[in-house]
Amino acid sequence: MASPASAAGPAGKNGGAGGDAPGRKLLAVTACPTGIAHTYMAAEKLAQAAQALGHAMKVETQGSIGAENVLSDREIAEADGIIVAADKDVDLSRFAGKRVLSVGVAEGIHRPERLIRDVLEAPVHRGPGAGAGGGGDVDLFGGAGSGGRERGSVYKALMNGVSYMIPFVVVGGLLIAVSLALGGRTTPQGIVFDSSFWQSVNDIGVIGFTLMIPVLSGYIAYAIGDRPALVPGMVGGWVASHGELYDSKAGAGFIGAIATGFLAGYLVLWIKKVRVPDFVRPVMPIIVIPVVATTSLGLFFIYVIGRPIAWVFEHLTSWLGGLTGASAALLGVVLGLMISFDMGGPVNKTAFLFGAGLVSKNPEVMGMCAAAIPVPPLGQGLATLLRRGMFSAQERETGLAALFMGCFGITEGAIPFAAARPARVIPANMAGGAVAGAVAGLAAVQDNVPHGGPVVAVLGAVEGVPMFFVAIAIGTVVTALMTVTLMTVGRGPSVVPAAAVGAASGSGAASAESAPAGSASAPSALSGHLTTRTVRPQLAARGKEAAIREMAGLLAASGAVTDVDGLIAAALAREELGTTGLGEEIAIPHAKTDAVSAPVVGFARSDEGIEWGALDGTKARLIFMIAVPGAAAGDEHLRILAMLSRKLMDPEFRERLLSAEGEAEALVRVLEEVR
Repeated sequence: MASPASAAGPAGKNGGAGGDAPGRKLLAVTACPTGIAHTYMAAEKLAQAAQALGHAMKVETQGSIGAENVLSDREIAEADGIIVAADKDVDLSRFAGKRVLSVGVAEGIHRPERLIRDVLEAPVHRGPGAGAGGGGDVDLFGGAGSGGRERGSVYKALMNGVSYMIPFVVVGGLLIAVSLALGGRTTPQGIVFDSSFWQSVNDIGVIGFTLMIPVLSGYIAYAIGDRPALVPGMVGGWVASHGELYDSKAGAGFIGAIATGFLAGYLVLWIKKVRVPDFVRPVMPIIVIPVVATTSLGLFFIYVIGRPIAWVFEHLTSWLGGLTGASAALLGVVLGLMISFDMGGPVNKTAFLFGAGLVSKNPEVMGMCAAAIPVPPLGQGLATLLRRGMFSAQERETGLAALFMGCFGITEGAIPFAAARPARVIPANMAGGAVAGAVAGLAAVQDNVPHGGPVVAVLGAVEGVPMFFVAIAIGTVVTALMTVTLMTVGRGPSVVPAAAVGAASGSGAASAESAPAGSASAPSALSGHLTTRTVRPQLAARGKEAAIREMAGLLAASGAVTDVDGLIAAALAREELGTTGLGEEIAIPHAKTDAVSAPVVGFARSDEGIEWGALDGTKARLIFMIAVPGAAAGDEHLRILAMLSRKLMDPEFRERLLSAEGEAEALVRVLEEVR
């Protein structure tokens, strides 16, 4: 711990160790992917801990109702340390020259005191262009400056690339699927277009698919090495996806893009360490680093990595040729495994081109491939429907698009899932593909065109249509069930599902503001929304769904509920997106629905507690329900939730709610403190 003198002196600002001496000026930023309750719970916890330790702290929240309590340049300049508790990308460039500690948002909730102690010893963040190499302090696992561990972690870098790639997958895949459905016809050469219009739509979709691999690679690199790594990452991804650059009939696919993304990111970090003359520093991040990294990575992939890929491709083709005399089921298993492994990569292309080359001689081989081709996207899409709570909202939307793409034989629809959690998704895809290929082989299904998926059967290119669909259906179910099982038994810090990330950072509740509470004379945030008619001292329900139904009936007493069943359905649908159990024995189910005519809030207690799926394992004893009209302007329900979340972080307030005796009036008096 620093002495009082050093704590008070300027050394504590940026240079000397600050320890945990009181009286420091601290700042924080809290954020999560969905910008709801945990963003604000972390803000409140940090502010409370700073006050208890004798420090001044201002917290900026980047929530679903926008950035609030924004840090000014002057406040940043005067700060002794800055805590960034976030599970999404936060721009750290404005904090150059300050001590910055970057952690997940859950750390801000559960360990605020430790973060405040650690930030005063944190390394100084160097902005872009700072330092000898233009990148500041770096290490193998961290990006530029002190934000490196947050920005440059392997998982977050991978998810950064996946999130930017998803729109390209969806747009490209859907355009290709629509063009095939409305303008395509089958020929021995595949599906062709008689209309130039639908050919153009297909071409635009192909462009989207072509760009998705460089985008994945580029934004993985960007998450690690910041802007200087974007160009080498994208160019490296383009090289990886174009096998003709290294004499391969198939590119390296998304696996190659992941490799080039990480190579580019860490290569840029390494180049940033090189000390250069002062006059070179300004051009390092915009000219020198991108040019050197792009050239080095491109040549390395072409001459070092690409050649083995081409060699593997050739030998796989020869090996498959030796299996044609084997049993149909065995060949179907092998082809299904290969088709589902890398979804457009060299292994997939080897199996597909092998089947396509035998269409005129042995269409059964293409039949095995055609049955396996749609299984990965259909299986992943089905998984998002079976266990919605395990996937983020973005993944559920991608799952619907994957189902559509699977129907048209677009295996790449499963790439976002495989890139996000390869250790779980790829084995599940391969299992389903192998089953589909084996069933199609046993049934002697024939495909007379070099394409796959249900679309070829609909267009009349398949012989043995019933068993073709049976093969696809069985494979899809196997993939979906195995994906869900692996995600269930394998949850942990090594590879965190996106849905878990969302839940951990507040995906199950709403946003709360971290601005100071109003004065005692200010009206309560619940005024006009909560009355004694919508407060119940004790719930009769023992389960979550029953509690939501009971709370909906409670809200109906306000006269603002026009459709109780509609309100219940909306609240339950919200729960499917992620639990609204916040932890600390709190649950806040909520809905924006036309089933109510005005905003209304209800509150009830449960002495025994109700299992609500909270991350801290506590049962909900304090249950709020909020409903606002679907057409309501603004974010009234978010602001109500914001203030509730903030106030509920006060243990004394929670205790008063739990211990208040008497009828609803006593609880309303306590709740009027929410401002």
